[in-house]
Amino acid sequence: MITKDIIHETTSSLTANKVRTTLTMLGIVIGISSVITMVSIGQGAQGAIQSSIQSIGSNLIIVMPGATRSFGYGASTGRGSSRTLTPADATAIRDQVAGLNAVAPEVTSRYQIAAKGTNSNTTITGTVPSYLTVRNIQIDTGNFISDQDNLSRTKVAVIGPTTRDDLFATGTDPIGMSIRIKGIEFKIIGVTKSKGGSGFSNQDDIVYVPMSSSQLFLLGDSTYVTTISISATDSSQMTQVQNDTTALLLERHRLSAANADFNVLNQADIVSAASSVTGTFTILLAAVAGISLVVGGIGIMNMMLTTVTERTREIGLRKAIGAKEHDINIQFLSEAVALTVIGGAIGVIIGWLAAYAVTYFGLLQAQISVTSVLLAFGVSAAIGIVFGYYPARRAAKLNPIEALRYE
Repeated sequence: MITKDIIHETTSSLTANKVRTTLTMLGIVIGISSVITMVSIGQGAQGAIQSSIQSIGSNLIIVMPGATRSFGYGASTGRGSSRTLTPADATAIRDQVAGLNAVAPEVTSRYQIAAKGTNSNTTITGTVPSYLTVRNIQIDTGNFISDQDNLSRTKVAVIGPTTRDDLFATGTDPIGMSIRIKGIEFKIIGVTKSKGGSGFSNQDDIVYVPMSSSQLFLLGDSTYVTTISISATDSSQMTQVQNDTTALLLERHRLSAANADFNVLNQADIVSAASSVTGTFTILLAAVAGISLVVGGIGIMNMMLTTVTERTREIGLRKAIGAKEHDINIQFLSEAVALTVIGGAIGVIIGWLAAYAVTYFGLLQAQISVTSVLLAFGVSAAIGIVFGYYPARRAAKLNPIEALRYE
């Protein structure tokens, strides 16, 4: 049987019962479009999380206090709850660890802030000028905290754009205005550029003040810091800087590694862990959507078996005039593959449109990859072969005499 004949017979067979053919393809269309949409959403979520983590700093290493340990049967609190890091630790890291670009200690807490009859609950970060470099912060208007501000414990503040919008009328330039934190007045000297975020992780809903001012006026304690942020000069040195920092702090705190009262987090490790979680999430979404592909394949097998039964006399006649088992097998297998390929193509288009709609309406930044499209299309063709083989083989094995007698 030549290719032209196969195409003609396949087209005639599929168009003979358009409704049944359409309903059979529908399972594949839904399956392929679901897989592409779900994978795109998963990859979009993965990209968004990676971008969010990377936006908090370049080649960043974060030193946090360990969990507060209680004795007896008491449970320990979460990581970062103890007070084990000091400004002297940050100074030692800056002076003794090689491969650093900058070091920035900070003290962070949440307070209610007020300005001109409005108020907001936001994060107050007391820090030093190097925080600007370590955390990739850019100033939109005004200036950031200076060394002189820290030395003189100046009551000045730099606010994020979300905080500005919450406290002041849209379009207002807040430079020179004042905000009150715990009843203490701080003068605004700068506004940062937007970095994005939401909820408690919103990097735009924040107020920066000199660390010394925060310790004196807000916390009333200058003996500890909540976090030490370190920027390595190069990504290849991050692991070495992390190890050297860990060794230095263990030596300073006179502790063994097993009893460390701090945690050193590598930004690359955080990205890798987040990618692993979102990658698993993407696979789960694809697997759930892939179930519909199996259902669609079973639908194709069911249709092809029905077709073989309906065309038993035709098959017997073809074999009686010289058609071989191979020809019959190819004919029915071609019909099954055609169903899945056409359904797959339609599913790819619908999946792409669905992913585009998710992005367009701002629900999530979906990312469509060529790999996922090719994989979905390849799977649809494979389903046609797998689920079409048995009906095709059954048709090819029919006895021509018994087939001609079939009523």
